[in-house]
Amino acid sequence: MQRSPQAFIDAAMANPINAELLARLPRLGLRQCYLTAGCLFQATWNRLSGQPAAWGVKDYDVFYFDGDDLSWEAEDAVIRHSQALLGDLAANVEVRNQARVHLWYWQRFNASCPQLTSARGGIDRYLIACTCTGIDVATGELYAPYGLQDVYDGRLCANPRNNQSALFRQKAESYRSRWPWLRIVDD
Repeated sequence: MQRSPQAFIDAAMANPINAELLARLPRLGLRQCYLTAGCLFQATWNRLSGQPAAWGVKDYDVFYFDGDDLSWEAEDAVIRHSQALLGDLAANVEVRNQARVHLWYWQRFNASCPQLTSARGGIDRYLIACTCTGIDVATGELYAPYGLQDVYDGRLCANPRNNQSALFRQKAESYRSRWPWLRIVDD
């Protein structure tokens, strides 16, 4: 398998849900909109493991950024609009405004989160560095602040921007239960 950004995108697009999401999501008109997380990097792990592109994908994360309205009502309106647009897909699509994360993060993860200034800021905070990936819905460009080498090598390292060792270990073990060849690296 070629190890390049385009090969990563090609693997992700082999999952028909990803391809359909990237085709439809621009209709929502969201600023800084990214398809992100497991639906992307897991497609590469699946290709390396001989599995179908969508195997093991639990949900499809969509991040956007609207700092003008931090209300739950505004985010909920976007979620409802996205459900109307995407409801026919056999997938759990989770659309979240990254401008609001700091308002609920502590309750969900028992850890603090700074107020983010972009959708990329949300991608930058995944617990495992190689999983910090997103495809810009407007341009199709890949965002991978830590590169892709560890994705291809199956190397799971804590994200220095969000180093929470217990949560990192839990997430890494979850991935390794599905892709046993992955290696957890405690630096």
